[in-house]
Amino acid sequence: MSTQPVPADARLWHIGAKRRHTTGRDGQRMDDHGRGFDPDLDEGSIVARAQDGDLAAFEHLVVTYQDRLFRLAYRMLNDRGEAEDTVQESLIASWRGLPMLADVNAFDGWLYRLATNKCLDVLRKRSSHAENITDPDNVCSLTEAGAIRAPAGSDPAHEAEWSAQQAGLILVLNTLPPVQRACWLLREMHGLTYADIGATLKISPAGVRGMLARARHQITEGMSQWR
Repeated sequence: MSTQPVPADARLWHIGAKRRHTTGRDGQRMDDHGRGFDPDLDEGSIVARAQDGDLAAFEHLVVTYQDRLFRLAYRMLNDRGEAEDTVQESLIASWRGLPMLADVNAFDGWLYRLATNKCLDVLRKRSSHAENITDPDNVCSLTEAGAIRAPAGSDPAHEAEWSAQQAGLILVLNTLPPVQRACWLLREMHGLTYADIGATLKISPAGVRGMLARARHQITEGMSQWR
C-alpha cells in the first residue's frame, strides 16, 4: 500500500493543537470530530478509519497521543522547540505510514517507536550537549497524568521538596546514555511492554531488562540524597 499524502492542514497535528468541544447527551463536554465520527469507538477501529483516509479519526488519535509524545520528547531532548518539532514530524510520519501498519491494535507502540527514533536521531546529530532541565516548574508540567505527583492538599514545604525531587530525577536522567534513557522512560513513564521497547530500540526483551536494571541502579544512586 502507498503512503498517504499530507493534507494542507497538517499544521494542526502539533503539540498544542486546538481542541473543539460540544456537549453530549449527559451534559459532559466531548470532542467535536466532525459529523458521523464516534469518539467512543475502540482505538483499533479508529486507526482503521484513519487508514482509510478519515482525517477526523486521525485527529482523534492526535489529541490522544500528542501530549504523551511531547513529554517523552522533552525528557529525551531537554529542548522544547526540538521536542515540538519531533512530535510534529512523528505525527506526519505516522499519517504517511498508516496504510502500511498491518495491525491496527499495535498503533500505540508503533507511534512511540517513530517518536523515540526521531529523538535518538536528533541526539546523534547534536554537536553540543543538551541543556538540562533544572526548573521544577518545567518538571511538574511534564509529569504524566496519574504518575508521580505531589498529593493534593500538600503543604508548601512538601510541594517544594517534591519539586526538588523531580528536578533531581531529570538531572539524573540527563546522565544516562540516550538509548538507556529512552528505555527507562518508555517503561516507567509510558508503560510500554518489553517487546515494544525492544522493537523500538532494536534489542531483545532480555536486553531491555538488562538496560532497565542498569538505568534503575543509576537513578537510585543519583537520587540517594532524597531517600
